[in-house]
Amino acid sequence: MPERSPRLAGKVAIVTGAGSSGPGVGNGKAAAVLFAREGAKVLLVDAVRDRAEETLSIIKEEGGEAEVFEANVINADDCRRMVEAAIDRYGRLDVLDNNVGISRRGSVLEISEEDWDFVMAVNVKSIVLCSKYAIPRMIESGGGSIINISSIAGLRAHSSTPYTTSKAAVQGLTMSMAADHGPDGIRVNCIAPGLVYSPMVAPRMDSDLREIRRNAAPLRTEGDSWDIGYTALFLASDESRWINGVTLPVDAGLTSVTPVTYQTLAQQQGVIRN
Repeated sequence: MPERSPRLAGKVAIVTGAGSSGPGVGNGKAAAVLFAREGAKVLLVDAVRDRAEETLSIIKEEGGEAEVFEANVINADDCRRMVEAAIDRYGRLDVLDNNVGISRRGSVLEISEEDWDFVMAVNVKSIVLCSKYAIPRMIESGGGSIINISSIAGLRAHSSTPYTTSKAAVQGLTMSMAADHGPDGIRVNCIAPGLVYSPMVAPRMDSDLREIRRNAAPLRTEGDSWDIGYTALFLASDESRWINGVTLPVDAGLTSVTPVTYQTLAQQQGVIRN
C-alpha cells in the first residue's frame, strides 16, 4: 500500500485562540497541533503570546511548521495584519479556524450592557473581521475552508443568555457566509461542541459535575478538545470538499435526545443508575 500523503500537505492555516486559557489542551491548541501534524503551515494567533508559544513548542517538537502572531481579533487592524502575516510568511491562505470564545452568565435582566457587547464582539464580530480579511486571500489561493466554532448552546437554551445568543448567531453567520462565498470556492462550516472538558471549563468543574456531564448523552463518555480538533481537521481537509454551510454537533449525541425522556428510558434500561 502506498504511503499516505498528509491530509493538509501544502496548505496554510490560521487558528485563532491557538493557545489554551489554562493547563491542558483547548480546542484551538488541538486543532493547530493536528493541522501541523497533517502537513499544514500554521499561524498561531492568540491575544496572549505565551499561550500560543506553548502550542508552538508542541508543533516544533513534532517537526511541524508554525509561527506565533499576537492579536486581538475584535480589532479590525489586528485581523488585517494577522492575515498579511500569514501571506508574508507562507505565501498563501487555505484554512481559517475561528476559535475564540467567551461567556458571561445571566439573563437579559441580569446581564450588563458592557458584558453583552463584549460577548457578541468576541464570539461573533471576531469571525466577521477575521473572515473579512481572510476571504480575499483565500480567493487568490484558489479557495479554502473556514471553520467557525459555535456550541450546542446555540441549539439549546443555556445558563448564559448572551452566550446562547452569540453561538446561535455564529450558526446563522456560517450559513450566510457559505452561501455568499461558495461560488468563490470557499467552504464555511460550523462545529458545535457539546459538554467538552477543556481548560476553559475546568476551573468550575468537580468530579461529581464531570460525572453528570459524562452521563448526559447517549455515548456516556467525556469529550475533550481533541474531539473538536479532529472535526476541524476533517473540515479543513479536502475530504470534506462537498460539505458547506453545515453546523456539526460534536456532543456524544446529546442534542439527538429529549433529556427527560432519555433519562427515564436510560434508567429503566439500567444505562443510568438512580
